[in-house]
Amino acid sequence: MANQRILVVEDDTTLLDVLKYNLEKEGFEVVTAGDGVKALEEARAEQPSMIILDIMLPNMDGYEVCRILRSEMTVPVLMLTAKAGEIDKVVGLEIGADDYMTKPFSTRELMARIRALLRRSVITKETTEEEVEIAPVLKSGNLELDISRHKARIDNSNIDLSPKEFDLLAYLMKHKGKVYNRDFLLKQIWGYEYSGDSRTIDVHIRWLRKKIEVDPDHPERIITLRGVGYKFEQ
Repeated sequence: MANQRILVVEDDTTLLDVLKYNLEKEGFEVVTAGDGVKALEEARAEQPSMIILDIMLPNMDGYEVCRILRSEMTVPVLMLTAKAGEIDKVVGLEIGADDYMTKPFSTRELMARIRALLRRSVITKETTEEEVEIAPVLKSGNLELDISRHKARIDNSNIDLSPKEFDLLAYLMKHKGKVYNRDFLLKQIWGYEYSGDSRTIDVHIRWLRKKIEVDPDHPERIITLRGVGYKFEQ
């Protein structure tokens, strides 16, 4: 993980200094920005390995910054906010954030999430051309997931899935019929032992259902087993 560049976007200078200090202590190179416009400039110029992005920013909020970044690059984005409402988390995840932390947070958990996101990013970048060629297309009725191209289609029409929505759906489709609880899915998809609110999975499942369960001939694909977890059915 050492020598990887992280862009930290935060208008609270005290918190920004704390984050910068702790990241540099872990061996990361750190670039900073205090507002949304500067964040986009630094992201484009520095091409960071990851971005830690506050939501409440001057000039342009973190939601808009994330939306623009997602249209230009695939760098992992971890959003920070003082808001704890579920709707705020849903919006952040829906526009393409890879993870979401509510202030205040522990430095230890933050570092664990950063390492997990960077590990996943490295694995993705190191996928060989041969692996891309043989990557499967997962199918269930009129739903298709093209793993190599990271595309989802229903009746040959593309559907827009966030990176984590795609990964979660792919995992469930690869293991059709098997039931997984929230904590297991968080570890598999997010790559760390999650100590916060496991409703992150519920949020992603809810948005997935709205996007893939639109055909009356295929009304329900992701099944909830109350008190147990989720599974994908053919």
